[in-house]
Order: sequence, then structure tokens, then C-alpha cells
Amino acid sequence: MKKQAIVNTTTSCQTRIAAIRDSMEILSGKWKFHILGTLMQGGKMRFMDLLREVDGIAAKTLSKELQDLELNQLVHRTVINTKPITVEYGISEYGKTLEPIIDEIAKWGTSYRQMLRKK
Repeated sequence: MKKQAIVNTTTSCQTRIAAIRDSMEILSGKWKFHILGTLMQGGKMRFMDLLREVDGIAAKTLSKELQDLELNQLVHRTVINTKPITVEYGISEYGKTLEPIIDEIAKWGTSYRQMLRKK
């Protein structure tokens, strides 16, 4: 007979798990944090500038990730009426709320590397 879950059965725990699942779904992937961090540091950037800054990403992948981030309202896309047409990407106001989280992840990553080097 299978045991029933005990810890994760409360309403508050279920709400928290759903929130974490939503966050991870939106921010998952190899490149999203890198793109968001680059836009936070560099301000508005054109596609090719982002492609140069995010080392190792393919143009097709960058395009898809930017579409996902725009769909989730973390990045905004501005079309500038020039010849040829210029498109700029910037971090949205809601996307800026991720800055403390990205900073904490970077701090954790730094301390983790230091811990590994000590071993």
C-alpha cells in the first residue's frame, strides 16, 4: 500500500509548490537568466548586440528565448522605424523585479565555486 504525502498536503504548501513550479517553468532553460542579466546590465539592446553579448547562444535560440520572455512580460520589444527596421529589446518593469533574485543566484554560485575549490 502506497503511503500518503504528509508534508505537501496543506493549502499553503500546495500554493507554494504551484508558485515555484510556475517560476521554474517561466525561467527554465540555459539562457534566460543570462539574457535577463545582460539586459539589466546593458539596458536596451538590438538583437545582434545581444547575440554578441550572450556567448555561445545560437541566433535561433536567442530569438525563441526572447519571444518566451516577451510573452511572459519580462522583456519588451520595440520596433524602430528606420531603414532597415531596427528592433530593440529591454527589460520590462516586471522583469526588473528579478534583479535581486539574479543577484542572489550569482552570490550563491560564487560561494559554491569557492566551496568546491577548498575541497
